[in-house]
Parts: sequence; C-alpha cells; structure tokens
Amino acid sequence: MFDMPIIDTELCNGCGLCISVCECGALVISGSVVEIHETDECGYCTECEAVCPTGAIQCPYEIIVEDTFEQSLEQGFE
Repeated sequence: MFDMPIIDTELCNGCGLCISVCECGALVISGSVVEIHETDECGYCTECEAVCPTGAIQCPYEIIVEDTFEQSLEQGFE
C-alpha cells in the first residue's frame, strides 16, 4: 500500500471536491471535514490534492533518481 494523503483539518472546509474525484473511496466526510479511510485501493493518484481549493490535502512523495542522463550516454543509451 502507498502512503495515504495527509489532510490538514484546520484548512479543510468540507466542500467534498476531493471525495468527488476519489475513485477508491478513501475519503469521507466526518463532521465538517474530510478524513482518510485507509484502503489498499488507493493508487496515490493525487487527484484529491489537485482539486482541493484550500490546499488542505498533501500527497508527499520522494523522488528517487535511479539513473542520470550522463550514465545512460556512457552505457550507449540515448
């Protein structure tokens, strides 16, 4: 399972836009804010983060560079 998105409940206004784009059902309204319902179905698409008008949802990730352009050229790949 991927890491789940993080919701800042102080910023969330409960508009539900994120829920409307979440295809796996990982987001639910609880009271007046959205909460994460952990699921193995979350593919970490980040659509919820993209539509959030208040910036309450963060989908942090780590970029790992496995190969550089120079290394590819040295190996004969372009």
